[in-house]
Amino acid sequence: MGFFDKLFKKNKTDLPPQEQAIQQEVLDAGLLKTKEGFLGKIARAITGKSKVDTDVLDSLEEALISADVGVATTIKIIEKIEQRVAKDKYINTTELNSILKQEIQSLFANEQVTIETATDANTPYVMLIVGVNGVGKTTSIAKLAYSLKQAGKSVLLGAADTFRAAAVDQLTVWSQRVGVDIVKQAQGSDPAAVAFDAVQSGVAKHVDVIMIDTAGRLHNKAHLMDELSKIKRVIQKVIPTAPHEVLLVLDGSTGQNALEQAKQFTAATEVTGLIITKLDGSAKGGVVLAIADQFSIPVRYIGIGEKMTDLIPFNKKDFVDSLFGDIT
Repeated sequence: MGFFDKLFKKNKTDLPPQEQAIQQEVLDAGLLKTKEGFLGKIARAITGKSKVDTDVLDSLEEALISADVGVATTIKIIEKIEQRVAKDKYINTTELNSILKQEIQSLFANEQVTIETATDANTPYVMLIVGVNGVGKTTSIAKLAYSLKQAGKSVLLGAADTFRAAAVDQLTVWSQRVGVDIVKQAQGSDPAAVAFDAVQSGVAKHVDVIMIDTAGRLHNKAHLMDELSKIKRVIQKVIPTAPHEVLLVLDGSTGQNALEQAKQFTAATEVTGLIITKLDGSAKGGVVLAIADQFSIPVRYIGIGEKMTDLIPFNKKDFVDSLFGDIT
């Protein structure tokens, strides 16, 4: 079992049944707007149809694209359904929902993870959190720190977003609310120096997890990407294998703009996992499918509310089941 496997559980079934039920209720409520928009479009595409024909597929394609699933991912889904129709000769619209669920679930990377209770006793697990301003990066760090602390982990935050006004103060407030330590310097300080101090402090204090917040300037600025590379180099002077995780935070409510940000960041740095926020306030959750399909990067967490417990571990089956509700 690897380091990451020891930090995270593989699936929701490891939780007690009562917690499983609560988590599913939270997920269903958080995805309500996306579900209503997504299923509404699909329902209109197949209403009155008894079998899956060209007209149904054309309508379904239009529905998926308008739900922010994206052209490339939509074409892939439609082609898979066409293959099933050709193979089975006759598929009715009831069966179409089941096939659609299967094909959507297959878009996600197989690695599905949630927080576990054990970490390596000798080396802190270092997380680098990236993403542009306004996507919910800082609050996601706070929520993740809270989850880790609830799981019995000791957590240290590194406030390396030193350029945005009040960013350090904001993270400091969150650290106090959650009850975790923070390493920071004055606004305008070298982010890499803050990251180095945070990792060095984490090693000295034998903490389980170090989470480093990074500057959230525009994703198409070369100097931001150079800065991320510098941060990696300096923290590797303390822990050669760090960072162990690079989490990209994306705002799910921005639709295709989130997809463009993912393209820019994955081209510039090695992203190992995704946090997709603000899915509760938008009907654009279909972009999660496009992101998962095009980048083959595991979605670690989704944000579906303002409470500290509303950043929940992503599970592809639960997500798709919630998206389709009672439809079978």
